[in-house]
Amino acid sequence: MANIIPFRAVRPRADLAAKIAALPYDVYNRKEARRVVQNDAYTFLRIDRPETQFPEGYDMYAKEVYEKARDMLQDMLQEGLFVEEDKRAYYVYELVMDGRSQVGIGACASVDDYDAQIIKKHENTRAEKEADRIRHVDVCSAQTGPIFLAYRRREVIQQEIQEAMTKKPVYDFTTEDQITHRLWIIDEEARVKRIWQEFLKVESIYIADGHHRCASAVRVSKKRRAKYPDYTGEEEFNYFLSVLFPDDQLMIMDYNRVVHSLNGYEEGAFLEKVKEIFHTEAMGSIAYKPQKKGEIGMYLKDCWYRLRVDQAEYTGDPVEDLDVAILQRKLLEPVLGIVDPKVDERIDFVGGIRGLQELERRVHTDAKAAFAMYPTDIQELFAVSDAGRLMPPKSTWFEPKLRSGILIHKIEQ
Repeated sequence: MANIIPFRAVRPRADLAAKIAALPYDVYNRKEARRVVQNDAYTFLRIDRPETQFPEGYDMYAKEVYEKARDMLQDMLQEGLFVEEDKRAYYVYELVMDGRSQVGIGACASVDDYDAQIIKKHENTRAEKEADRIRHVDVCSAQTGPIFLAYRRREVIQQEIQEAMTKKPVYDFTTEDQITHRLWIIDEEARVKRIWQEFLKVESIYIADGHHRCASAVRVSKKRRAKYPDYTGEEEFNYFLSVLFPDDQLMIMDYNRVVHSLNGYEEGAFLEKVKEIFHTEAMGSIAYKPQKKGEIGMYLKDCWYRLRVDQAEYTGDPVEDLDVAILQRKLLEPVLGIVDPKVDERIDFVGGIRGLQELERRVHTDAKAAFAMYPTDIQELFAVSDAGRLMPPKSTWFEPKLRSGILIHKIEQ
């Protein structure tokens, strides 16, 4: 059973929410983050990426960088830019992109549930990225970006969400990327208890996005437990900030691939190798987007191709049956020599939000070929996680992104 609890959020004043809310810290590289925060006194990216407050080239992992994040957060709190709830609540968070609504519930999830694998992951984390967020959360004594979790729909929770949405939202704003964000608060004692009890009936929760933030929150919790050996389990550091979405609300976009080398093959010879592996059909100059599982779009030398996977490749294995795994196993590794796509510099990954035109642009500039994937299904993600397995890197791209700074969870003793 999942212990998903209400909490006393720290959140922006209603008149400042649109200015403070920021895309997740890991969406940007250092140069992009610096450009976003330039001359912006409100964006929460300043706190999530505090190295932007130091000269270019400054060690972003230095002690004083994380202290700067803490100090800026404290300054904003003292200046009254944020409010803190006076009682525990759940938070209904709606995102609307291209007319499509996606509604989740802001809450705190249990570190113990993560350890017990009630909260399940589908990818590994990198130590250096994890260490950065550990220090950020620990020094700030706050979780500033929610982990994106998914669960199988529960009607009682949906009824509570829909009831909350009949009222005027606390926030209602549209960001520069044309994503609308709305927030409602559920703090009536009976309704809070009903939601908490319903989550106790949920057997599995799944990390959709935010594996590094989740792993870091767990590590910080264990540091605090070691510091306070008489902890009861009720302290805030035993929980981590999350927004949980039912499975029927989520949209996973394609996560595409571009390769910088054909491993010594000329385009024609490479195409012949592809034809040996996939059913291959030339589609011309119009970008081809895969229409179903088992189809891959390939862009090579100004032409799009539809690649179809032989049905014999599907064995029932939840990982090996993923289209990204088949592409890796049948083509990228044996033909192009890309054994470990996590570290091989000959391959890049392009989120589906950028469109197929971005794949064409890359092939015309710095890449040799591009592969457009059919999106991984949420049930495929659940199946991999339930089996205790891991997906290949860059298998899922979730849109729209949760904003940082809208909900903050304090974890101090």
